[in-house]
Amino acid sequence: MRVDLFDFELPADRIALRPASPRDSARMLVVPAKGGFEDRRVEDLPIYLRRGDALVVNDSRVIHARLSGRRLRGDLSANVEATLIERLDASRWRALMRPGKKLGVGDRIRFVGHDGELDACVEAKGDGGEISLAFELCGPALDIAIEQAGVMPLPPYIAGKRSADARDETDYQTMFAREAGAVAAPTAGLHFTPQLLAAIEARGVSLHRVTLHVGAGTFLPVKAEDTDLHRMHEEFARIDARTAEALNDARAKGGRIVAVGTTALRVLESAADDASRILPYASRTGIFITPGYRFRAVDMLLTNFHLPRSTLFMLVAAFAGLERMKAAYAHAIESGYRFYSYGDSCLLQRCDT
Repeated sequence: MRVDLFDFELPADRIALRPASPRDSARMLVVPAKGGFEDRRVEDLPIYLRRGDALVVNDSRVIHARLSGRRLRGDLSANVEATLIERLDASRWRALMRPGKKLGVGDRIRFVGHDGELDACVEAKGDGGEISLAFELCGPALDIAIEQAGVMPLPPYIAGKRSADARDETDYQTMFAREAGAVAAPTAGLHFTPQLLAAIEARGVSLHRVTLHVGAGTFLPVKAEDTDLHRMHEEFARIDARTAEALNDARAKGGRIVAVGTTALRVLESAADDASRILPYASRTGIFITPGYRFRAVDMLLTNFHLPRSTLFMLVAAFAGLERMKAAYAHAIESGYRFYSYGDSCLLQRCDT
């Protein structure tokens, strides 16, 4: 499909720089398969769920993936900044670096933060501008050092307008976060509070956790003119056997699978077979969902509002219909909804026509 079909104009003042407080007071645009839209709040989510439904959240935790330091080359040094985007093994990460063009293989980088310093070596440079960094530490010791030297990696549309601060340490983590490894938050989960979760469970809805470590590629625009020419970024995803079986059982009993965020949806659709049975999964996924895709696992989706021409807007267009989502976004813009990571949400029912 032509990528320009997924374009739309968004006023700059619609981009949220801080989340709603409390979290579940964020607005929620309800988009049923047919009929008009409903303007609600996330705290109203329980009334759209029913006994036997299964709510699936992403438990990935955002790490301090943005690092600042110095490039050391003989007697010369220069300021550099790195954003870690993918872990390669116990001691190596792929990163986006500024200025990347002046870095050479073998250069030593010393990252310095408020609580420590961390050394790495430029191991390789990729065609897409990525840098492979080999750190002197490995495993848990490296994880601790990154947390001490780095800061929270806010999305570029927020970081371009303000710096990360102490509030983001909690604001940019979901209440479900426990598996460290993401460099961006699974933002639909940011709307949840203990009170909202209790209200959901009181309706007889079960909660299930999957993991997808969100990469920086989630913010990259689609540069190709046709979706067939776009190469999707890959991310590590996991669903264990117990969770897969519980979800299959819920569906067999008539319950719906409700994904909290596009990341949870991508895990479930990656794990589902042609018979729509969810299987255990622990691998990298590059699933790219565009209109025409046949959904096998997810019945409803709670998600934030996404960037124009992005793979995530293509996904929601596949889920609820392109023209329907264009109309929903136009309604949201006109009605003053707040967009992107710290913004409001929409609740989508799958459209199978």
